[in-house]
Amino acid sequence: MKVVSIVGARPQFIKAAPVCRALRTRHEEVLVHTGQHYDRAMSGVFFEELGIPEPDFNLGVGSGSHAHQTAEMLAAIEAVLVEQAPDWVLVYGDTNTTLAGGLAAAKLDIPVAHVEAGLRSFDRRMPEEVNRVVVDHVSSLLLCPTPAAVANLRDEGITCGVALVGDVMLDTARYQAEIAPAGDALAAFGVEPGGYFLATVHRAGNSDDPERLAAIVRALGRVARPVIWPVHPRTAKNLAVFGLDVVARAAGNVRMVDPVPYGETIALLKGAAALLTDSGGMQKEAYFFRVPCVTLRDATEWVETVELGWNVLAGADEERIVAAASDLPRPVSHPDVYGDGHAAEAIVSAIEAGPQTA
Repeated sequence: MKVVSIVGARPQFIKAAPVCRALRTRHEEVLVHTGQHYDRAMSGVFFEELGIPEPDFNLGVGSGSHAHQTAEMLAAIEAVLVEQAPDWVLVYGDTNTTLAGGLAAAKLDIPVAHVEAGLRSFDRRMPEEVNRVVVDHVSSLLLCPTPAAVANLRDEGITCGVALVGDVMLDTARYQAEIAPAGDALAAFGVEPGGYFLATVHRAGNSDDPERLAAIVRALGRVARPVIWPVHPRTAKNLAVFGLDVVARAAGNVRMVDPVPYGETIALLKGAAALLTDSGGMQKEAYFFRVPCVTLRDATEWVETVELGWNVLAGADEERIVAAASDLPRPVSHPDVYGDGHAAEAIVSAIEAGPQTA
């Protein structure tokens, strides 16, 4: 069986790593990198660190508006699929890469398998939400990380081809936690376990909006612990454009650093008193390691983390962020809602079984 796997952004590299290993033990995989994330700190280093094979095709699409970026990806992916004639196309998550890969395959009548199917924030203002919904409705195999995702699909009338496989990010996070010594990473930053917050900000709704980004920067400067903030290249650019880099650096507790490798990120997360983030994937990773999370968004697709009390939605409201960081949740209950850490094997088995029929 030949599978074309399509990735393009940091979260997809993390998800693809264990699936690539599992797929290649029994099948032919052709790996396509769209180039949505092209900065070395956000792309190449992850392939090396996570042991992902070099892409067979690197499309080099780069940045652009949603329409421009997706259109370029669609044309380039279509050419690869026509040449390769795969049995399946595998896409991950909710980015423009996901949307372009799913649409290109569906138009060519190639079955699509969607990892992280069924997630919903129920906020159509988020480009990611639109991407998720569209790709789910053109997919033949919907690989769900949680029972809530299965229920969301059922509510939309999708019941065939749905498989509950667990969360593939748990596979990678556990693997990295085993091989990455947390002490080394914390020592490099001069922090002690539980003595700091880890922050990440990259969503367009925050990083492209001067008012929201300013509120987040002010809030980070007011929280009670030092903040380690690996700054996404897009956010770094906008901090400078909006004059907020000066504000952030003036806050004595905020330490802005370049993006760090995934293993180092996991080590910093495990040692943090809390995570402050607008990342979807990192909300889950915080839950994996029992780290309280303050989400810098008004809604989340990872509803379990909120319902179970490990995550607080604070939006980009300065006062809500500061209050949430001052009263951190740490519930006693911590059920395994994201599976057993063997999602990659379940994904490969589901693809081998093929789509169900009504």
